[in-house]
Amino acid sequence: MENNSILTISKVRLEHAKEDLDSAKDLLISKKYKQCANRSYYAIFHAMRAVLAFDLIDMKSHKGIISEFRRLYIKTKIFSEKLSNIITELVIIRTNSDYEDFYIISKEEAEEQMKKSKFFIKEIEKFLKSKK
Repeated sequence: MENNSILTISKVRLEHAKEDLDSAKDLLISKKYKQCANRSYYAIFHAMRAVLAFDLIDMKSHKGIISEFRRLYIKTKIFSEKLSNIITELVIIRTNSDYEDFYIISKEEAEEQMKKSKFFIKEIEKFLKSKK
């Protein structure tokens, strides 16, 4: 695949990440904390996919994306372990928010999820700028 195509795919995936982060902000304002956590997770999911575009990796499985991102970018110390910790936390909160009938997430927890997602995306953006 040509480098221009890879850059385009990566850019589109990063835009999805940013759109999800914007949606998380709107949901937080609307006091929809479970949905805010969901969009915060999807923001980092699409950010990981933006990076993996350079390895020609994409898959439907969230576990697969997370596993490949960790294998290629966390274990190799391209990104800090902090990003791996953010992934773990956001996956847990998103899963509980989406699938547990009586799970309650506070405004503070939703804000924290969004804050971590924003940090994650900023780290990804720094990396992607080096790829241009």
